[in-house]
Amino acid sequence: MTARRLLAAALAPALLALSLPAAASAAEVAPFTPAAFAAAKAAGRPILVDVTAPWCPTCKAQRPILSNLEAQPKFKDLVVLDVDFDSQKDALRQLGARMQSTLIAFKGDRETARSTGETRPEPIAKLLDSAL
Repeated sequence: MTARRLLAAALAPALLALSLPAAASAAEVAPFTPAAFAAAKAAGRPILVDVTAPWCPTCKAQRPILSNLEAQPKFKDLVVLDVDFDSQKDALRQLGARMQSTLIAFKGDRETARSTGETRPEPIAKLLDSAL
């Protein structure tokens, strides 16, 4: 085989993958704003409020777990609202969140679960499931 054919054969799978539509993330992730929170509640959407801080090691441990769960098709309607622990003190008061690494699930306007500091996949999955 010539070098050109070898190159074409090696690149074919990558080119095919690029031609296919990209899979969208199942969950909708956005910064927390009172308006976004109110709209998601009014629409009856499942909501996860994720209180994070860039310096928080527990938050860093939660991130890949949450990303994997949020990508699952069953969470396609989930709205994830990220609250910055350092700069969004009004939101923290509104939510009654006192620490970073707090996860709060809502089903519409009703809080269904809350945890702080959890880094095990199973309890985090159960918390997200409670919003469905």
